[in-house]
Amino acid sequence: MSSTVEGQTLRKTALNALHRSLGAKMVDFGGWDMPVEYPSSGGLMKEHLAVRTGVGLFDVSHMGDILLRGPGALEATQWISMNDASKLQEGQAHYSALLYPEGGFVDDVIVHKLGNNDYLLVINAGTREKDYGWVKKNVSRFHLHADDVGDYYTQIAIQGPQAEATLQKLTNVDLSQIKNYWFKHGTVCGLPNTMIARTGYTAEDGFEIYVPSDVATSERVWNEVMAAGKEFGAIPCGLGARNTLRLEGRMALYGHEISDTINVWEAGLDRFCKMDKGDFLGRAALEKAKAAGLTRTLVGLEAVDRGIPRDGYKVCDAAGAEIGYVTSGSYAPFLKKNIALAYVPPAHAALDHEVFVEIRGQKVKCKVAPTPFYKRAKKA
Repeated sequence: MSSTVEGQTLRKTALNALHRSLGAKMVDFGGWDMPVEYPSSGGLMKEHLAVRTGVGLFDVSHMGDILLRGPGALEATQWISMNDASKLQEGQAHYSALLYPEGGFVDDVIVHKLGNNDYLLVINAGTREKDYGWVKKNVSRFHLHADDVGDYYTQIAIQGPQAEATLQKLTNVDLSQIKNYWFKHGTVCGLPNTMIARTGYTAEDGFEIYVPSDVATSERVWNEVMAAGKEFGAIPCGLGARNTLRLEGRMALYGHEISDTINVWEAGLDRFCKMDKGDFLGRAALEKAKAAGLTRTLVGLEAVDRGIPRDGYKVCDAAGAEIGYVTSGSYAPFLKKNIALAYVPPAHAALDHEVFVEIRGQKVKCKVAPTPFYKRAKKA
């Protein structure tokens, strides 16, 4: 579905009318008309805290879903992504990325193994068309079909420490048996063969459910999940809270922490890059980059003085010389601190090292802080 806003055609998810009925503040996000927050529910701060302490619901149907199906699906996945998909078991997922031959990021992805010849790549909304075109081009020599099946599904993320208790009321699947970054299929809200994945982008426990993308079904499922989570204070959550939640968890966002000019060593994502699995796109460039050494690295910053380091702000040393830039920054609602991620030279990356962020012409003192800024408590 699509709509025209100020002369520009925006795509809409099946839940668009529901978001508007809930009074959501809507924005253009990667060509999609999406809710950034719900003022009637308390707005970004309340949404963020609901996910940290109870449960929140997100419409993430704008994400792309690329299905690789055929005898060459594993070989193709190995070639286009940096993690080792051969280690995945059926029903397991992992974080990975698609890389250009020059070593920069096409996008980060979550790879799901549906079966021996079936892999599902969940990609970002803002890069969806670019990613799909790039994937099709680079898997053309393998024996498989590559399809963007994202429009077939409404994807609802149920996030927070009470996510399991909420969703368990609505499914015949024992959710306690789904480990982090695994998934199963079962009945959800009366819908058979529904995919339930335990991943997420909030640094919190949670699930994503994939249901048919017709409006009636999507709205019914959303409302049933909201009703099931009512006792835990469930509220709808928008892109604003999703961003502050992922920032507290040091989760990368394309166009910020990762891009076509940033490599995995700089971004600190090398634990997901399996250089010993065999050849893959970008591997040779990464070898050269590693041998050359880092000129910048991603660090966490915590403001010491008053002020919020925002995306794109300059990072300076004590003498006032520009040494880097902020990739993402915000007030952290749960931590009650002003935090940021930034690229700086390795010489300025030691914990507690002081740097200065230029905010509206003023130098605001910050210190390099350990990341992730927030880690959820492990279950007993």
